[in-house]
Amino acid sequence: MTQVLLIRPGATVYDEQNRVQGILDVPLSDRGRAEVAELADRLSGNGVAISALYCGPGESVVRTAETVGRALGLRVRRIEELRNLDQGLWQGLQIDEIRRRNLKLFRQWQENPRTVCPPQGEPVETALARITAALRPILRRHRDEAIGLVVAEPIARLVSCFLKRDDSVLLLEPVPTGDFERIEVVAEGRNDRSPP
Repeated sequence: MTQVLLIRPGATVYDEQNRVQGILDVPLSDRGRAEVAELADRLSGNGVAISALYCGPGESVVRTAETVGRALGLRVRRIEELRNLDQGLWQGLQIDEIRRRNLKLFRQWQENPRTVCPPQGEPVETALARITAALRPILRRHRDEAIGLVVAEPIARLVSCFLKRDDSVLLLEPVPTGDFERIEVVAEGRNDRSPP
């Protein structure tokens, strides 16, 4: 069975200010660098064994992946298709600003983000198709191995949904920065919990 260590990068000032980051390239904050150092220590100290480490683009993602890669003795492979969800004109805004500007649209975004696309942004379905196309060959290549993926929020939630075959996409639930989750992925065709 393939296992994925889904790693969230350390915090940026946008995370600390509760702002929508999207594809804006924001570096790790002081807190984020400390989180990444602690994460790398935890992973190397626990004897985590992964055969490959992949990451999306972006300063905070790449720096997190490089630090984890050094700790685990792995070279990082960057995959452009694992870039974050483009939040269009909402990028840079605080969540509360979006809520105040249009409460009805905000609630819809909160409850069912598949039905809302920020102005000039990327629809969730388009992002899911992009990450599906990127992850399928990686999962085939590493069948029955453990790999690491470093991706930013909210694309990390979409990756998690894809790997778990979970259709409930919620983009605004709080997720810790500088942390990881282990996901067991069943190979395609073995049962209905396999990635599409």
